Parts: sequence; structure tokens; C-alpha cells
Amino acid sequence: MRPTPWRRDCRHRPAGRRASLCRAYRMTGHSLPPRVATVRPALVRRLGLALIVGTLILGIALPLVSLLHLALQARDGSFVGLRNVLAFLGSPALAVSVWNSIWTALVTVILTVPLAFGFAYALTRTCLRGRGLFNMIAAIPLLAPSVLPAIALIYLFGNQGLLRPWLPEGFDIYGPWGIILAHCFYAFPLAVLILTTALSTADARLYEAAASLGTPARRVFFTITLPGARYGLVGAIFVVFTEVVTDFGVAKVIGGQFNVLATDVYKQVVGQQNFPMGAVIGFFLLLPALLAFMVDRAVQRKQQAQLTARAVPLLPRPEAGRDRAALLYCLLIAAPILLVIGIAAWASLVSYWPYNLALTWRHYDFAETDPAGWGSVWNTVRLGLISACIGTPLVFGTAFLLDRAKDMPRLADAGRALMLVPLAVPGLVMGLGYIFFFNAPWNPLNVLYGTMAILVLNSVMRLLPVTYVTATTALTAIDREFDAVGASLKVPGWKTFFRVTVPLCLPSLLNIWIYFFTNAATTLSAIIFLYVADTKTASIAIVNMDEAGATASAAAMGMVIAALCATAKLTQVGASALIDRRRRRWSQR
Repeated sequence: MRPTPWRRDCRHRPAGRRASLCRAYRMTGHSLPPRVATVRPALVRRLGLALIVGTLILGIALPLVSLLHLALQARDGSFVGLRNVLAFLGSPALAVSVWNSIWTALVTVILTVPLAFGFAYALTRTCLRGRGLFNMIAAIPLLAPSVLPAIALIYLFGNQGLLRPWLPEGFDIYGPWGIILAHCFYAFPLAVLILTTALSTADARLYEAAASLGTPARRVFFTITLPGARYGLVGAIFVVFTEVVTDFGVAKVIGGQFNVLATDVYKQVVGQQNFPMGAVIGFFLLLPALLAFMVDRAVQRKQQAQLTARAVPLLPRPEAGRDRAALLYCLLIAAPILLVIGIAAWASLVSYWPYNLALTWRHYDFAETDPAGWGSVWNTVRLGLISACIGTPLVFGTAFLLDRAKDMPRLADAGRALMLVPLAVPGLVMGLGYIFFFNAPWNPLNVLYGTMAILVLNSVMRLLPVTYVTATTALTAIDREFDAVGASLKVPGWKTFFRVTVPLCLPSLLNIWIYFFTNAATTLSAIIFLYVADTKTASIAIVNMDEAGATASAAAMGMVIAALCATAKLTQVGASALIDRRRRRWSQR
């Protein structure tokens, strides 16, 4: 006997709920509706993770491989092995550049890290008035292009500088001291951020025990405070050192005839078209960053081992003398930061420094000094917005997939490793890798060269590590019970992600978005080799204006970018405060 339609349907359906449905449909004389094909979530995760890993290989690994490959070639493309490396090591001029880079970085570290430690100590270990205001002032240098403090220092200490009459005879800001002072200004907030985190993780029980034993304050500082912050100090030292060695903009604007490795790369690639030697110098620039990355990884592992579940947060107690000293110290640190920004703003408004100090908006007419005019500013805004709007969902989705990829350990480990690689790669080196890889004739992706797309790809890939850590921290703070409850209620995973996970992580998403925007808008070293006339950004236009002698216009464009980034940051702070306020009201219902 031929089976009836409902029997054919039931034969291929599992027992349980579908079997009961078969019985119900049999009683009515109807067959079950055909099964709807569904995509398995595990397959979607695998495909998504494979696509992301492939993108990371394309945007990070292959450009670095191209850089290594070119370093082993002659200018005609023939393989020469380590001949370029030996030529670099045997060149007296390049050896001088190596030494100049190292000693300026060391002096900057010696000046910056102790000042940043004192500032971070005042913020975290005292009852400082105006803590939020000082935090904002310390972060100001991060909102401006790195070349802006160099321009301001020229107006302060240059040949026609405001403070030139009080300087010793023979002092020249164009050279090592200009590079050091400008980098102290720019690297200071980076060190403060690291040291503030390190000093915020103290265990109050140690200080209570020291107080009960009558230990003097000086001894407590040297036996408890400093050892407890030693990993943060090591991290700050390496971050500042790497920032100075690999930065291009400051040395280009205020370095004068003082050669460093970053400017040598530019001269080899742009000036002499010697790409193999530029690749070799790029790999030497990679060494300090790689060392800093390895030390930072080791430091983080040890720092995590220091913290225990029984640790008691340290809350500072009011102490009039100490708090007044902390306030005075922070005022002394904040004053130079505000002075540098204020001088840059004033110089952008002065008619003709120092002979005609009447105020004018003429220097903001960028078409007089740059062919692109305000187009460079709009390119900067485009680069920042596109990088933020693409990078934020990319990094958050990647962090989510890697956090849930328990059934794909090897692919997940490869993704995590690739996400952290840019931490060890300076922006200048990554830019070199991009020009060698994406400009190669054999590469079908060479159509990207000369477009805004390659600038966006470079910016997003370079900024992945910090944003990935931020996203991972936010995701690990969410209870996994949300996923379990959603699964028990037969809610698709994508609905749980968009309705629960994303709203809970919204403050972190805003932080990631603003990080992408501000860093992409102020970047210089990473894109100095990748732009064309139609994609020139404001940071590159500032360098070109300064080279042409239009220093006031360069200061004006720097202030425009600083104002844009500050506006975006204030908007993000306001949005985060609004979200936090609504979340508190919701939790109190």
C-alpha cells in the first residue's frame, strides 16, 4: 500500500514534538508543511570568523610579509639576501640616525614618565579638587595632531619666539631639544593613562598594615606604592620610548638637520625612491616596538597574578597638606599643556608674527597656502567617520565571535594573535608595508592605492588592538545567562545579540567609536606614504604648509582638527553620561 502524504512526512521527521505534530495532522487528514531550511548558527560563526581572519591576514600579515620580501631585494628586484641589512649597519650616517633616535627617546622617557607618575599619583591617591578637569586637560594632546605642539614650540622658542629673549645664547629649538620637548607634550597623556590604571589597582590592606606598624610615609611609598606600580612604570617607559622612536611628524617639523630613523625612512622612500633600504629601516623601527610588545605581554600576565579576589580597593583620605601639594603640582603640569595649545591658537589668529599681532581669520583661508584648501579638512572628517563606522562593528563583532568560538580553538587563536599584531607595528612601518603590498603590479587590489579606501583600511587595522581589548573587556563583563535564557526561550542568537548584548555594551561601543575617529583624524605617520592629492588629510597638509613656510596656516589647520576631535569627544562623554543615567534609573525600578 502506498503511504499517505502525512506518513511520508512523518517518516523523515524526528521523534518528540514533530511526531506529535504528525499525529495531530493525521487526525485532520492533512500533511505537515514542508520543513523550512535553516542556517545553523555554528556554520554562520565559522564562516564569519574565517572571513574576519582572512581580512586580518590581508590587512596586517601580507603587508608585513611584503616589507620583509622587499628588504631582501635589490632596487632592480633581484634577491640579495642580507646585503641591504649589512649596508645599513655599515653606513655611518644611518648609524648616527640610530643613535639620535635612541638618545632622544631615552631623554624623553626620563623627563616624561616621572612627571606622569606624579600626575597620576595626584589623581588616584589624593583627594584632589577638580580631578575631572585635570583628567580632561591631560588628554588634550591626544586630540590634536602630533605636529601641533612642534609648531607651538617654534612660536615659543624659535628665532622669533615669544620666550626667545629669556633663552641662553646658542639654544636652538630646531634639533634634538625641540623633538624631546614636543614628544614630552604628546607622550605625557599616554603615560598618565597607563600609570593611572596601575595606581588604581592598589590593595588597601597593605597600607592599613603599614599604618598599624607606624611605618613612615616615605618608606610606605618606596616599599609598597612603587613596587605595586612597577609594571605600569615598565609599560609607560616602553610606550613612550616606542612613540618617540617611531614618530615622524615631530621630527619632520622641528628636527631641522637632526636626523632620526623615522625621517630617514621618508628620505629613502620619497626622496631617493630606494624602497629596499626603506624596508630595512622600517624593520629596524619594528624592533623597539616588538620588544615593548613582548615586555607589555609579560607585564600584563604578572599584573593579573597580583590581583586577588580578596583585594580591598584603596580610597584616599583627606589630608590638607598633601592635597594642596597635589593641586599645586597638577596646576604646574596643566599650565604648560594649556600654554602650548593656547600659543598654537593665538598664532593661528595673528596677522604676521611677531611684527603685526592684530587678530585675523585670514590664516583659516587654507586655499591661499594649500591647493586642496578646506578639502583636506573634509578628507580628515571622512577618514575619521568612515574608519569609526566600519571599525566599530568590525572589532565588536570580531570580539564577540572570538569570545564565543569555543568549538574553533585554532581559528580563534589565529584571530586573537592577528588582532594584537599591530600593537608591535609602528604606524610608519605599517604604511610602508601597505605601499609595497597594495601598489605591487601583480596585486589585483592595487586599484585601492590612491583612494580613500586604503587610508580607511590602514587606519582600521592599525587601531584594532586597543579597541579589541576594550570590546573583549565589555563582553566578558556580561553574564552568560543572557545567552542561556535566550536559547531556552527559542530566541535566535542574533536577536539576543542586538537586543541584549549591544545595548549593554553601548558605552564601550561609544568609546571604541571615538577612539577610531580621533586617531584616524590625527594620524600622520601611517598614511604619509599612501595619500594622493585627492585624499590628502589635514595632518599631511600641516606638514606641507610648514615646509612651504606657512606656519600660521599650519597652526590654524591643527586647531581645526583639535576642535573637531574635542567636539566629538565631548559629544561622546555627554552621550555616555546620558546612557549611564538612564541605566541607573532602569536598575532602580
